[in-house]
Amino acid sequence: MLPALIPVIPFLSAFILMLGWKQLSRAAVAVIGCGSIALSAAVAIGIAAQFAANGEQAIQQHVWTWLQAGGFRAGVDFRMDALSVVFVLVITIVGFLIHVYAAGYMHDEPDYSRFFACMNLFVGAMLVLVMADNLLLLYFGWEGVGLCSYLLIGFWYKDPANGYAARKAFIVTRVGDTAMGIALFMLFQYTGTLHIQNILESATQLWSKGDPTITLIALLLLGGAVGKSAQLPLQTWLPDAMAGPTPVSALIHAATMVTAGVYLIARTHTLFELAPAAQTTTAVIGAITLVLAGFSALVQTDIKRVLAYSTVSQIGYMFLALGCGAWSAAVFHFVTHAFFKALLFMGAGAIIVALHHEQDMFKMGGLKKQLRAVYWVFLIGSASLAAIPFVTAGFYSKDQIIWLSWSAAGGHVGFWLAALLGALLTGMYTFRMFFLVFYGDIKTKVHHRPGNSMMIPLYILAVLSTVAGFIELPHTLGHVTLFSNWLLPVLPAVTVLQESAILEWTSQGLSALLALSGIGLAYAWVVIHPKGMVDFLEMPAILWFRGFWARGWDFDKLYDVLLVRPYVYLSRINKRDLVDKLYTGLAQLMQWCHHMLARTQSGLLRWYILGVVLGAVAILSVLIWRIYI
Repeated sequence: MLPALIPVIPFLSAFILMLGWKQLSRAAVAVIGCGSIALSAAVAIGIAAQFAANGEQAIQQHVWTWLQAGGFRAGVDFRMDALSVVFVLVITIVGFLIHVYAAGYMHDEPDYSRFFACMNLFVGAMLVLVMADNLLLLYFGWEGVGLCSYLLIGFWYKDPANGYAARKAFIVTRVGDTAMGIALFMLFQYTGTLHIQNILESATQLWSKGDPTITLIALLLLGGAVGKSAQLPLQTWLPDAMAGPTPVSALIHAATMVTAGVYLIARTHTLFELAPAAQTTTAVIGAITLVLAGFSALVQTDIKRVLAYSTVSQIGYMFLALGCGAWSAAVFHFVTHAFFKALLFMGAGAIIVALHHEQDMFKMGGLKKQLRAVYWVFLIGSASLAAIPFVTAGFYSKDQIIWLSWSAAGGHVGFWLAALLGALLTGMYTFRMFFLVFYGDIKTKVHHRPGNSMMIPLYILAVLSTVAGFIELPHTLGHVTLFSNWLLPVLPAVTVLQESAILEWTSQGLSALLALSGIGLAYAWVVIHPKGMVDFLEMPAILWFRGFWARGWDFDKLYDVLLVRPYVYLSRINKRDLVDKLYTGLAQLMQWCHHMLARTQSGLLRWYILGVVLGAVAILSVLIWRIYI
């Protein structure tokens, strides 16, 4: 199998859709858009089977030499190892299901072909990112997903709010991209290469643990990861990114874009192990982000914004695991999160379509009987997100992170407490959303029921959200460590300082109890005592916190005061500076010359003859002057 086929097929389909968007029928667009991702998934599954059968460490493929100058060389080279196989499988399989769902969801969209072209381009760029053998090609894919997110978030560009959300996502992530670019320059300066494996091998020889240089490089890489994965302090773009179509939201949150930061840190784990300060910073950022985003999700009214803040929080769990040295646990949670978050976003899309594009949860209610199938799949996704014990994939991945945030070498009791608080909040905001949508009185009638193209992907994801956790059982529940063993050739095993089955059981029991308590509180507030919940939320003190959390802890306002307004103010002062006057003066001179020359073109023959005569007299005069003087 040729790894290069995996990203090439989506790129080729995007190119075909761009060129033939006027000639292709909707059916042809759907077949090309969905079929290309299916082919990529088939190739990825074949390579994964090859890995499993032969026990291969890595498959490499050189396509062509991209850049070569002096001692620097960067090629379009792909490398498939255990880590990239996991990411590629999730991207292609979940991406395919989202594409099939989008074929039905976007069926009445006039720009049907443009939508699928951008979606395929998005998937292709993400595949390049996770398969790249060198950091320059990885950065190419990194910027590609940034571009595609801009195109898709602002897909309905006629609404100014959508354009603003797209620009915000592009600009905020650009901050992290700049930090990452500086890190690449520093890595090349010290190692002489951007080949990932060579960098990881030479890093241990060049730098000792805690060296300021490698710490700075790791922090810069972390800056890039924070931007793409919407972590503190660059998390503000993701909730606004809900302006795009729901399939776009599902793709961004489940299979592409926000998981890029998790992949980057996991791929360069050696550099972070050499920089304990950067690794601890990663854990701190993840712990704080998962709590702050959990509180924000708790007070949202838009169903998609609840899920957006939920993604920020769950990515925070992954960063926490990476910072604690639980590398495989972070990747495992990425896998389960991709399944249940895609399920929830697509389920939310089915609800939104059914209610004639209504997204306010307080205008929903009573949908349990009207949308039975959606009710059950949404319940499964919500249960997995809340990590209901034993029967959901989310339980096995999240509880592993909660336990290792305390017991792993990089763990701390503060991280553990933050993770437990996050478990309580997750249960509360998830089932607050669930009960508001499916229980209570009917406030908006169902106008449309989702078809098979939308529901079949939901059924498949519901199954995956249930059974995917069994590939990695906690030690206290068994010794099935298939997933960790799969990643061992690439990611080191976690170092557990507190090997205690009793403590592990206690941690898992406490996290499960908190998750169930959160669900119970949500049920009591929304279903049993809805009036009491409204009265509580209308209390002056609670009302302030409610607004504060709903606005994302006012980070947008803070950045507006500290960065946006001063920048705009300085720009206005600098609008008519001396340099601008030089260029505007040159432009005005050119315009004056143009007008003067234009006046000579009067269309009168006698003026043209006079001009020729005067020119001849002038030339003769110059010649006579040069001869006699």
